[in-house]
Amino acid sequence: MQIPPLDDRARDEALQQLDGLVKPVGALGRLEHLAAWLCAAHGEVPPRRLDDVRVVVFAGDHGVSVSGAVSAYPRHLTAAMVRVFLAGESGVNVLAREVGARVRVLDLAVDDPLDDVPDDVRRHKVRRGSGSIDVADALEPGQARQAFDGGAAAADADIDDGADLLVPGDMGIGNTTIASALVAAVLGLPAEDVVGTGTGVDGDGRARKVAVLERALARAATDDPFAVLTSLGSACAAATAGFLVRAAERKVPVVLDGVFPCAAAVVAREIAPGAERWWVAGHRSTEPAQAFALKALGLEPILDLGLRLGEGSGAVQAVPVLRNARAVLAGMGRLADLG
Repeated sequence: MQIPPLDDRARDEALQQLDGLVKPVGALGRLEHLAAWLCAAHGEVPPRRLDDVRVVVFAGDHGVSVSGAVSAYPRHLTAAMVRVFLAGESGVNVLAREVGARVRVLDLAVDDPLDDVPDDVRRHKVRRGSGSIDVADALEPGQARQAFDGGAAAADADIDDGADLLVPGDMGIGNTTIASALVAAVLGLPAEDVVGTGTGVDGDGRARKVAVLERALARAATDDPFAVLTSLGSACAAATAGFLVRAAERKVPVVLDGVFPCAAAVVAREIAPGAERWWVAGHRSTEPAQAFALKALGLEPILDLGLRLGEGSGAVQAVPVLRNARAVLAGMGRLADLG
């Protein structure tokens, strides 16, 4: 896949202008680097406004969650949360409203027919639940590509509708186990290093997650990124990867959320090297797998609030920081004009 480069000329011009603003050189820290990144993404100085922000929550269930061994919450909550998103009452709904972002949810593999939700929510559904990765592949042959294409289509829909900034969210009981598996497989890490406590499991619960992941990594095919998604991932992870790659192909910046979107990003970079240049990390998760993913992607989180909710909830809180970065470059006076 051909990923367009960012505009280095615009980045250099932005950095030069930032040095000439009415402040000491570098005094606005990360805001200056974010402003330059936006200029490079937009190819102009100052960058365009980030008025239209879209969050797409990719939902799905995982076979490893059936027994309840890897999560503090029961499996049926995934379907229930889809309805909460549609009602506008989830964490990301509330936080997105504060920054004027719009949220929609897509069912890629929820283990429920969800007959009572709008057809658009189920448009890209691949299957009901995924295989338990410790004993079987998550997906059937061809389903990873199908889900990837569904995620790309979701990005196209928002971009065609005028989105300035995209945020991939996630919902699924067992998501942190899947994310850890993807990061471990792609980066060649042991299960013990990447597994965290997820939604709040205790020490015994974490030990069970490690054991599940060790069995999964021992049996999984990891020869290419789609094989990894098929063996260890899920339809929602593959869709997130497709969403990220298509955004980069179409030159639309993305704010990554927590461990699940970052794990999908590690796989997406394998599919489309260079796509990571179009992404920024919204916040630092408490999950160790996210730290490894961010290091591999060369990304430094904007916020560190100890969040572990998912849904895109951390990423939307970084949106005002990006808007402020743009405002600094667009609105501050210049030292040269002081006389």
